[in-house]
Amino acid sequence: MAEAIVTIDNLVKYFDISGGFLEQLQFDSGKIVRRKTEVKAVNGVSFSIQPGETLAVVGESGCGKSTLARTVIGLYPPTSGSVYFKGERIDTLSPQQMLPYRKQMQMIFQDPYASLNPRKSVRQTLEEPIRFHMGTLNKGEVEERMAHVMEQVGVNPGWKDRFPHEFSGGQRQRIAIARSLVIDPLFVVADEPVSALDVSIQAQILNLLMDAQEERGLTYLFITHDLSVVRHIAARVAVMYLGTLCELAPTSELYSTPRHPYTQALLSAIPVLDGKKKKHIKLAGEIPTPINLPTGCIFHGRCIHADDRCRSEIPELMESSDSSEVLVACHGVAEGRI
Repeated sequence: MAEAIVTIDNLVKYFDISGGFLEQLQFDSGKIVRRKTEVKAVNGVSFSIQPGETLAVVGESGCGKSTLARTVIGLYPPTSGSVYFKGERIDTLSPQQMLPYRKQMQMIFQDPYASLNPRKSVRQTLEEPIRFHMGTLNKGEVEERMAHVMEQVGVNPGWKDRFPHEFSGGQRQRIAIARSLVIDPLFVVADEPVSALDVSIQAQILNLLMDAQEERGLTYLFITHDLSVVRHIAARVAVMYLGTLCELAPTSELYSTPRHPYTQALLSAIPVLDGKKKKHIKLAGEIPTPINLPTGCIFHGRCIHADDRCRSEIPELMESSDSSEVLVACHGVAEGRI
């Protein structure tokens, strides 16, 4: 197997929301103590992404998908754990040391209306990364590179002097994709790139991303909550719940034989249009707060299979007994109860 493009090992990201010094002071047993309040957004996530692969990360809103993506790309420093790019650890590098990696790692953001600077034309938006990362190119080479990538993403090169407000949402997202591709990256993080678009436009953008992957040999970390999208674009799927990785499996395996109870509930919620009814698994209880995570398995409060071990012991992400390609963090699966 080729060396992984990206590897994350036990990645943790917490956000301190304690406020100022006075806001951290609390009474406890007649004494004033100082306590910090943290949102535990990502909790010990590990996986690798192979060259040319698309790994999708799915889960409910607020489960930590986007935080994971931004931590992997380096926009957030991890609280602990490590991030490797082509075998080199990058999470400990300074901004200056990260510059060679920035050219190889790019990101497509969720909201095409917020990700483009309204004061910059398409020309300025695409020129900026080229000038910064490829300063040796002359004016003609820069123009040629911009025109090529605009044609590739389906934007008329003659529009390069227009501004973002002159484009539709789908056109803006195409420009955002062009910005990420214009410096020939190896790895692209796509953070829900189609969720803000109309359904008719979503298919166009997904096809565009897959075509770009085939032509350029790109590797994607694809963040989404739309399970119907995942089936068409991803080779493997990682399922997250409250910042924790529940299951990691090839796409076909995940859809045909979901192992983790949370994955089963997620897939049962997908609408079916062919008339075949399937059992919709309704989860009990409420989603816990990421400030005070439950003990043991993160999902035990909503799982019908939970027992005393689930409530007290955190399950490890382990190979499924019937497939070495499937990793599941569930005591019930490990014990053969599910």
